[in-house]
Amino acid sequence: MRSIWKGAVAFGLVNVPVKVYSATQDHDVSLHQVHDADGGRIRYQRRCEVCGEVVDYAHIDKAYDDGDRTVVLTDEDLASLPQERSREIEVVQFVPSDALDPIMFDRSYYLEPDSKSPKAYVLLRRTLEDTDRTAIVKFALRQKTRLGALRVREDVLMLQSLLWEDEVRAADFPALRDDVRISAREKEMSAALVDSFSGDFTPEEYTDEYQEQLHILIEAKLAKGDALDTDATFGESEETEPGQVLDLMEALKRSVERNRKSQPAVDRKTTESAAAKKPAAGKKTAGKEPAAKSSADKQAKRKGA
Repeated sequence: MRSIWKGAVAFGLVNVPVKVYSATQDHDVSLHQVHDADGGRIRYQRRCEVCGEVVDYAHIDKAYDDGDRTVVLTDEDLASLPQERSREIEVVQFVPSDALDPIMFDRSYYLEPDSKSPKAYVLLRRTLEDTDRTAIVKFALRQKTRLGALRVREDVLMLQSLLWEDEVRAADFPALRDDVRISAREKEMSAALVDSFSGDFTPEEYTDEYQEQLHILIEAKLAKGDALDTDATFGESEETEPGQVLDLMEALKRSVERNRKSQPAVDRKTTESAAAKKPAAGKKTAGKEPAAKSSADKQAKRKGA
């Protein structure tokens, strides 16, 4: 990995020099646009609308237009801003780790210690772990002042940029203002469906099926060209009946049944065994009935004697 930024985490008088690395990467297949008639590649040009010339990036500045006037901002202008020059990741607050709404998370970065001794880095990491706290920080990166969350992932400090409060849209949907009645049976069936899907989250079990299929399609087209039969490659697609609407209860029942059938046999046996051990409400346990019958038989025999 190559670091994208260098600076220092600062809280109080303590400075922790760090290098910043992007923690995530895109695995999508890289595609480009072509002309459907001849396959020629489509390229976009940065053409000046005043002189008509194609302009190289080196000669492009940014500008702000308020409708009447235009202000041109050069790279030197932007670099002169105090926040842009800052190399500090300033800690402004420590909060409980569960206090952040996940909707605010934006991009993730790893922090590597950038000094001869990683003692200050390790001390900060262990303090966050021991106190179960996340540091709220402010920093500047790529011509933007950002809010961030500094937390621990495994043995590494991770910086996650946060959206500003006004960047998160409010959800106001008229349909949710209606008074919706949910029956106890519907809630019970819904809970059963959730339970049938329950388990521990293991990310490695999931793959990007679309990208896998795209790789297969590309390899097949490289081998067979336009003669490719997609049905033979992927199998015929299943088409659902248009306009088919299931009753909510019926949909829940079918979903629970289908998921039970898809469970491994071992899981089904375990579930059925556990259910069989539970006595039904309002009924006597199976073990008590034979005992009562045996007692009645004894009394009948004594009377007959």
